[in-house]
Amino acid sequence: MILPTTYAVVLILAVVSMLGWGSWANAQKMSGKWRFELFYYDYSIGMLLCALIAAYTLGEMSPKDLTFSDNLLIAGRRQMVWALGAGGVFNLANLLLVAAISVSGMAVAFPIGLGLALVVGVVSNYLLNPQGNPILLFGGVVLVLIAIIVDAFAYGGYLDDRIEEEKKAALIADPRAKKRAPQPTGAARGIILSIVCGIVMGCFYPMLEMARQGEAGLAPYGLALFFSIGVIGSSLFYIPFFLNFPVSGDPIQASDYFRGTGKQHALGLLGGVIWMIGGICNFAAAAAPASIQVGPAVSYAMGQGATMVSAFWGLLVWREFKGASPRVRTLIAFMVVLFIAGLGMVSMASLHASR
Repeated sequence: MILPTTYAVVLILAVVSMLGWGSWANAQKMSGKWRFELFYYDYSIGMLLCALIAAYTLGEMSPKDLTFSDNLLIAGRRQMVWALGAGGVFNLANLLLVAAISVSGMAVAFPIGLGLALVVGVVSNYLLNPQGNPILLFGGVVLVLIAIIVDAFAYGGYLDDRIEEEKKAALIADPRAKKRAPQPTGAARGIILSIVCGIVMGCFYPMLEMARQGEAGLAPYGLALFFSIGVIGSSLFYIPFFLNFPVSGDPIQASDYFRGTGKQHALGLLGGVIWMIGGICNFAAAAAPASIQVGPAVSYAMGQGATMVSAFWGLLVWREFKGASPRVRTLIAFMVVLFIAGLGMVSMASLHASR
């Protein structure tokens, strides 16, 4: 099984993982009015196809180490179940994330959802295994929490400004008409979906760690395959729920999936492939020998840096806060600074453990 053999390779894998996990949602944005529930069918299939192809190509190419097939022969059933379960838990969180993106955009859903997942993960890991400098660790957590709150206020303020603009435009068009004031378009929904996503998302990675522990643990390609099976299996239960109880719009049928265009289906597959490429790179980097690991600070920063990559896509490319007032733009800039500073403090905590 091909695994990283030098520090530079591990660093490249970490960068690719960050870019993949921070960029896959662009496929959903590019699909236009295609409902996220239908997008997600293709997304799940894309993850599984990518994991299968990688396992039976790259995973079988090393003549010196155990291949993917060899690892499956010795892997424990308990580890396989952990990987399947991790895929199911992640999938629920990710569906909530995709729902939040459809309502509020990447620049809101990712910082709030994955920022909260970071907080949940850091706090739970410290309670189970206290390591690292607690001042840096929890100081970083506080900064990330403040960044989440600032992002929520920025989003709410942006929607309020849009409503005021619509009211003024309506009065200018016909000042004699009695028009109802436009109602908010989902600030609470997007924020709540992101918060629930973050709480659930913070639970899946420890399950992945259990799946690769011990001599019977799953290697990167096996881990990716069982994880993706957990994703696509749980999608068969989760997606119908969102179809019948949509977060936005009217209920639709699963059969509407077959009415999609070739481009829409291709974008769904592409989104899943991009996420899984990032996932395989992350799993491979984590499996590298300790002597060539990039270090906990760099590794953690790279993994969580995907949140800011997604936020920048939403802000700079998709212009999700287009026309925002100076006050809202200031809040967004403040959120970015706080999030990066908090992430830096959490990343450095393991290097400055108190004695």
